[in-house]
Amino acid sequence: MRRAVLALAGVMALAGAAGAQDRPLRTTDTETVPAGTLRTEIGFDFLQDAGFPLSGLRGDETSVGVLDLRMGVGKIAEIEVAGSIQNFLDVKARGASFVPNLQLTGVNSTHDTGDFALATKVRLLKPEGKRPGLAFKFGFVMPNSNQARGIGTNTTNVFALLAIEEQIRKLTVFGNLGLEILQAPNALFSQNDVLLYGGAFRYPLHRRVNLVGEVNGLYSSRSINDALIGTQSTGQARLGLQIFAGGLTWDLAGIKGINKYDPGSGFTFGVSKDFKLFDLSKIE
Repeated sequence: MRRAVLALAGVMALAGAAGAQDRPLRTTDTETVPAGTLRTEIGFDFLQDAGFPLSGLRGDETSVGVLDLRMGVGKIAEIEVAGSIQNFLDVKARGASFVPNLQLTGVNSTHDTGDFALATKVRLLKPEGKRPGLAFKFGFVMPNSNQARGIGTNTTNVFALLAIEEQIRKLTVFGNLGLEILQAPNALFSQNDVLLYGGAFRYPLHRRVNLVGEVNGLYSSRSINDALIGTQSTGQARLGLQIFAGGLTWDLAGIKGINKYDPGSGFTFGVSKDFKLFDLSKIE
């Protein structure tokens, strides 16, 4: 845990200012990173009373090194890799487990690597005048976690969504609507097709401070039986700040879960930076 925190601090020390960026929100806007630029976002999450129905565990979860790397590969396109380097769970309660060989790393604790997502976003329309911006994002979540640790589901999921964005004077509002196909971790040849949703805003309180908030998650219209356990509805509400100071873009937000297994409360903080890696005009 100490090594992971030191690594996070090291990345923060190297970070510099970033433009408009996602953290601390999970809802996607229509902006794409400029071509040849790598946008690095890294953070820390703490969630109280989070539930994991597949393993039956419930407790306080700490995520160290919550990464989001976005690379501009053209004038309207970017690729993204996002996930958590390490998740730690302080187990407060145990219920029925659907994992046959549950192996915690401690007596009342466990930790594991998070599942990473690989995605592509294409900007279809840029916000202009009364015309809203529009983007399409698609990708998949890789099975990096080990279900025996009790935190992840070790499944491969595919998703696609549309993002829309509107500028109303100083206020920026944006939303997502899409579909994710979740592999059922407790049954062979089974899946659950769920609705992705998100609504968010960004408002400048000061030239160096933005107020941001969202409601974001996925909704399952199916009744969750033993076969579909682990594919239930999940969602979070977040409210926080983006602060531009000391050559860094800092962020901080409070978190409130929406559904049964979502965390009761929590917070996230992080930092962002853009790295210019190459000049697209020279390549062309």
